[in-house]
Amino acid sequence: MADPNEDKMLLDPYGDWAKGEGVPIIEDFGVDLRNVETGPWLRFDTDGAIVHLKGRGDYVNIHLLDLPPGGKSASHKHMVEEVIYVISGHGSTSVETSDGLSHTFEWGPKSLFALPLNCRYQHFNGSGKERARLSAQTNMPLMINLFHNQDFVFNNDYKFPEREGNQRFFQGEGEFVPVRPGRHMWETNFIPDLSSFELKKWEKRGAGSSNMKFILAEGTMHAHSSEMPVGTYKKGHRHGADFSVYTVTGKGYSLLWDEGDEDYVRIDWEHGVVFAPPDMMFHQHFNTCDAPARYLAVAFGSLRYPFTEGRRKLFGSGVDADVRSGGNQIEYGHQDARIHKIYLEELAKNGVTSSMGDYIDETQYR
Repeated sequence: MADPNEDKMLLDPYGDWAKGEGVPIIEDFGVDLRNVETGPWLRFDTDGAIVHLKGRGDYVNIHLLDLPPGGKSASHKHMVEEVIYVISGHGSTSVETSDGLSHTFEWGPKSLFALPLNCRYQHFNGSGKERARLSAQTNMPLMINLFHNQDFVFNNDYKFPEREGNQRFFQGEGEFVPVRPGRHMWETNFIPDLSSFELKKWEKRGAGSSNMKFILAEGTMHAHSSEMPVGTYKKGHRHGADFSVYTVTGKGYSLLWDEGDEDYVRIDWEHGVVFAPPDMMFHQHFNTCDAPARYLAVAFGSLRYPFTEGRRKLFGSGVDADVRSGGNQIEYGHQDARIHKIYLEELAKNGVTSSMGDYIDETQYR
């Protein structure tokens, strides 16, 4: 006879919530968000889907909102942090702050913005012909599992004026917070075009690499953007789960492997593709096109508010330190020789010349 108390064990409030939303739930290693099937989402009064990447960890998910031509989402607020990257389309978002004022900003493909915690907001598709797709990385799994009370999450009137930022932050302006390469920050709520945003050099992460960390709406959600010049790739590295990697510009691929693996998992990417390396799985990003390749990474635990001790150590010193000295990065001179061979073969297919000669002895590959 079954134990009548079995149904009181191992509960999953977030999983139950996601299933109850009645929209498609996509689970995969990597996903092309341009092609994800969406369906009517009553909560947002528009089409949408929930995306669960294999390496998303326990704290985050992706809400994909699909606004029809001339459409809009429901007016909404929640005790959930949300960082939004625009996959396609043009439109605007209105945010009502604690002082009762409404702030409206216009976005397009490759815009990045965050919604201040528990502020009421609404999205509008500004085109009468084309749909708009917004990818929102949220900490919904954390909040629903923590409180297991949907009324608290979605109908809470508490206000957080300290998270709303300067009014200029809703108009695409921001403040540069210089620290050191790889830790420089840009504080804002909205970046109109991430593909043209000025990044700062960070050579320790790879050949000609550049980067910027973003502090968005004074939140715990992390975001950073990195760029690889033509004919280059980043150094292999690893970190905890839930870093969702979005392609912003260019084309290329990433290799992923666990320590000791003989084979690699490969993800080919271009704008619209997102994937999340699983917990402490090594991965490495490669630009194979004739233009710089830029990506966006969004996670839970920011440079300002790391939230966990693992994030604190990663952002403090471990992110660009050699694994041989306790860090999380594999230097070019110690990577598997197959990695560079594969890269040269991919460049040849695309008619692109390697720019890695100053970092790796390529004579052995001729």
